[in-house]
Amino acid sequence: MNEQCPDKKSSQERLARFARFLFEGAILKKTWRTGYAFLGQGRESVAEHTFGMMLIAMILARLCPEVDELKLLKLCLLHDMPEARTGDANAVHKRYIVRDEERAVLDMVRGLEGGQLIERLIHEFNDGKSLEARLARDADQLDMILSLKTHSDTGSDDAVIWMPYVKRRLVTQEAKALADAVLAEHWSCWWMSELLGECGG
Repeated sequence: MNEQCPDKKSSQERLARFARFLFEGAILKKTWRTGYAFLGQGRESVAEHTFGMMLIAMILARLCPEVDELKLLKLCLLHDMPEARTGDANAVHKRYIVRDEERAVLDMVRGLEGGQLIERLIHEFNDGKSLEARLARDADQLDMILSLKTHSDTGSDDAVIWMPYVKRRLVTQEAKALADAVLAEHWSCWWMSELLGECGG
């Protein structure tokens, strides 16, 4: 008999659904953030942005010890997952198009073990009410501030124009303090001070 036993078949189906979810998430490595077209330079995938957010969130958790760090990191990891289906839309695009993110989330988690938790976390991020959601949304903006500061330090006048607008979106005191520290540093200081004994101009 070559017929598979039910337990083995259900285990394979479970793993296959996990695999499809992982392939979906991997699409974000090839999904470009569209706002850079209006900055005039630079390019970044959604997955690169997510990495930056998670790194920032880890630092924000040090500045805000009462936060649930694991939940904060999960919020950052998942917040842009629907863009695997909808693509990224910048502020100009959003004036003219409507993306059905709610449907994208429902389709993304259908039949996925743990899918309801993913759906809840994405909704929590979008609601922005919990401490973890506020910090995650601030990490989203701080990643853009870090990018704008890098572009500014490497010659982009347009990046300088955008920075105050992005900074005004920050909500938590921890994020505002970290933004000030980022803007006070030169993007190359982390290595110039070690190798050359001085920071960039």
